[in-house]
Amino acid sequence: MNSPALEAHIDLSAVAHNIDILRSHTTAQVMAVVKADGYGHGAVQVARAALAAGAAELGVATIDEALAVRRDGVSAPILAWLHSRGSDFAGAIAADVQVGVSSPRQLDAVVAAARVVGQSASVTVKIDTGLARNGVAPAEWDEIAAGLAKAVAEQSIVLRGAMTHLVRGDEPQHPENDLQARRFDEAVADLVRVGARPQVQHIANSAATLMRPDLARDLVRPGIAVYGRSPAPEYGDFGLVPVMTLSAEVLSVKKIKAGQGVSYSHTWVAPRDTTVALLPAGYADGVPRLVSNQLRVHINGHGFPGVGRVCMDQMVVDVGPDGGGVAEGDRAILFGTGAGGGPTALDWAEAIGSIDYEIVSGIRGRTIRTYSSEPVGTPDTRPRSTHDIGAT
Repeated sequence: MNSPALEAHIDLSAVAHNIDILRSHTTAQVMAVVKADGYGHGAVQVARAALAAGAAELGVATIDEALAVRRDGVSAPILAWLHSRGSDFAGAIAADVQVGVSSPRQLDAVVAAARVVGQSASVTVKIDTGLARNGVAPAEWDEIAAGLAKAVAEQSIVLRGAMTHLVRGDEPQHPENDLQARRFDEAVADLVRVGARPQVQHIANSAATLMRPDLARDLVRPGIAVYGRSPAPEYGDFGLVPVMTLSAEVLSVKKIKAGQGVSYSHTWVAPRDTTVALLPAGYADGVPRLVSNQLRVHINGHGFPGVGRVCMDQMVVDVGPDGGGVAEGDRAILFGTGAGGGPTALDWAEAIGSIDYEIVSGIRGRTIRTYSSEPVGTPDTRPRSTHDIGAT
């Protein structure tokens, strides 16, 4: 089967490898976060691979994300923690989705939905210990603790968990981490005192899972590390293997003369007679326009610079005066594992002052995802199954 013109290949064996790495750093159970359609990798496919590798639970942001995973037959425990006024709490309860609550109003809405459905809701209280984002505000803590105790006593809810998000998890020794942990433990102690003991507790994100095992409680909640991206690149890659490789077919190869400008506004002008190759990838597909004249791609194991402005659906590569051995139909690796000095999502992120989370979760448009479960490092000759990222 021919490869798609623009392909995001997802190596599910790398997901399994990364779960193994994460589990080796903690004695806690792993909740694999598959929000944002699995950080752009495919939530259901990653969820299945992570669970098969030993993850115990799943985490997402929204109830709609959780229900989509449920509809695909994934029955593992799953938690959703970001809600609007229109969120389908009744649907979540009926589908056995754990609901994160961040305010007394949300708790009231969940309790009301539980009464309508006729079964207890599984609730996790999300505690703001310093991020000042989603989570119960300190000023509302006493109110929601009392409300949780009342709902537990009435059997409207089961208090499945308590959670918080770290401000500086990627800075392992920063004192804010210890301060947040103390605040969290104090809040949990409050819940125990009022008769609402949570069944599980979780603080640690990817970085804390790998670098602060003392912050683990019953669960750890890694996200980006599941996908093989280091949550703290300055500390190394921790043995993680990137899951996504983005590649494109070379559509055409042409010779141009010295002095010829390339792409819109001629932001790059050929300094010598050279050869350029055209790739079907642009900002509509998730290639940031800001990487124009900055990124490098690998074709047949050799690196070549992207030149000229990245357009909506195409980009140009300078393959040198002799053409670099590049021909129409060859594959260009835009980013991947970095093997052999190849480009990575982190290279893109650093070029535009961002993080690789944004790069991998932003791949879209006409990109086709393909999947394999071959062992890490196996040559890319395996059978593929495909679907269109833009349609999911």
